[in-house]
Amino acid sequence: MRFLTSFFAILFTFAAFAQAPIPRPEYPRPQFERDAWMNLNGTWTYAFDFGESGLQRDFNESKGFDSNITVPFCPESPLSGVEYKDFINSMWYHRAVEVPAAWDGKKILLNFGAVDYTSSIYVNGKLAGRHYGGSSSFSVDITRYVKAGETADVVVWVQDDLRSGTQTGGKQCPDYYSRGCHYTRVTGIWQTVWMEAVAKTGLKEVYVKPDLDNSCFIMEPKFHALADGMSLNVRVKDGDKVVSKKTVKATSPMTVIMPVKNVKTWSPESPFLYDLEYDVVDKAGNIVDQVTSYAGMRKIHVEGDRVFLNNQPLYLRLVLDQGFYPDGVWTAPSDEALKRDIELSMSVGFNGARLHQKVFEERFHYWADKLGYLTWGESASWGSSMNNELASRNFIPEWQEVVVRDRNHPSIIIWTPFNETWDRPKDDEGGRIHDRLVTNVYDLTKSLDYRPVHDCSGGYHVKTDIWSFHNYEQDAEQLQENLTLKGDGTVPTFDVENEAEYSGQPYYLDEYGGIKWVIEQFAENTWGYGQGPKTLEEFYSRLEALTDVILDMEYINGYTYTQLTDVEQEQNGIFNYDRTAKFDAGKLKAIFGKVPGWAQPK
Repeated sequence: MRFLTSFFAILFTFAAFAQAPIPRPEYPRPQFERDAWMNLNGTWTYAFDFGESGLQRDFNESKGFDSNITVPFCPESPLSGVEYKDFINSMWYHRAVEVPAAWDGKKILLNFGAVDYTSSIYVNGKLAGRHYGGSSSFSVDITRYVKAGETADVVVWVQDDLRSGTQTGGKQCPDYYSRGCHYTRVTGIWQTVWMEAVAKTGLKEVYVKPDLDNSCFIMEPKFHALADGMSLNVRVKDGDKVVSKKTVKATSPMTVIMPVKNVKTWSPESPFLYDLEYDVVDKAGNIVDQVTSYAGMRKIHVEGDRVFLNNQPLYLRLVLDQGFYPDGVWTAPSDEALKRDIELSMSVGFNGARLHQKVFEERFHYWADKLGYLTWGESASWGSSMNNELASRNFIPEWQEVVVRDRNHPSIIIWTPFNETWDRPKDDEGGRIHDRLVTNVYDLTKSLDYRPVHDCSGGYHVKTDIWSFHNYEQDAEQLQENLTLKGDGTVPTFDVENEAEYSGQPYYLDEYGGIKWVIEQFAENTWGYGQGPKTLEEFYSRLEALTDVILDMEYINGYTYTQLTDVEQEQNGIFNYDRTAKFDAGKLKAIFGKVPGWAQPK
């Protein structure tokens, strides 16, 4: 018996020290997927570098630091195992990575979902790449620094200066303690890190534009390099059935038109997705690269003062989603958690979300595509001074990377680069910088993608396809008065000097409600809009009255209710911060599920 006890004790010890499961193990880029890849999430070593002296101390040549952190969770989060809450201006990561021998002769790419904010990537002590931007994904070609079958030391140096005014931060708090609508900060790696092997002539990207009116997909492939006699096979599939296929010569630039008969459309009611397959073929007929993807056949456009989905008027019943998590901050604890947030929103009657002051990870958009959930893509623009030229220079390439990464997702229907920029100076040089930046970002976005561009949610409009307004009035009668058309028949605006003139764009009440409802355990240090109701019945009554006012305004194309969940001290969510229920889902769905007569399906 003593022998058995010792034996089981040894087994338990081995189990305790066994390799922990990889956090967030799923493929991070589901619209451009290859078989040859390696997830690098899990245990890394790290060191804080508050004096930014790491380079002088040869941290770039590190073989490992003294402390451990769990990637992809930021050091401020409980899931990282660190949970350091003060400002982190500089830190270093290290991981030893074994490059598979089978990858010999391939291009080796090191991919980062997101690193906040500036990242310098060293491989075996050599600088392999640098990236600016806390929300956009990027890749570093490390082929020249590694050898297949050998282990490489990967070091990431992160610099983050949230209070500088020159970088995006979203709702990260610029003060030590979270307050109001500002929450726990995010530093460093906060999305999946992964490595893949790609043929030297492999696909780099494919921009897929659905053309519903002409029943085809318009594709624009790009390659890492071209070779003589190279071709591309493209297949569009409905399940196991190939509905369109074509083989074309690989060129640059190139456009491939894929006609589809008996088109199945993507919509919230029927979120059908076609599977896509790409084969890159060399001169000898060998397949050198294979990529799988998907696409939705849907049309989104503005006509007059309405937005149309698949040529039908669309009423948007959106919820504000900030994408914060108690244990992961900006990073969802699991892929299932991303899916669950969408399911919770749909269960109470919303047909989509405004993704607020955060660039959501690609897996969220994947689930939105699968479930038929409409979204507005937004940047984390707060924290970046709109009147600072360096901030402008930093913002533009980051936003460009975001749009290019996400533009194939059918669930994203509108781009919103900025939020509430109405407090800019009016006539000084700063004002001119602001207006120029907004105009440049609008024009850039239109050049990258076909979707409507909403320059700024609820604020000072400069150049926009969508007009929006924020109003957190808690009294229904007063809200009705606030939203009533002016005497000359025009819509309510901020009436800020030098704001662009409203010219008939689709109009949205892009934030409203935010009704504070505080349960006893969160009663201290809470924040929300207006005086909270005293009873549940008062809450439902106020919510329905406010929502009905909006529904009765025929010129309004939809709304965004604030918000999906509580976030730390902000207690105005439909759900608690931990995603447990606060209210009766049926009663909420009866309110948020209403659609005005003009938007009823025909």
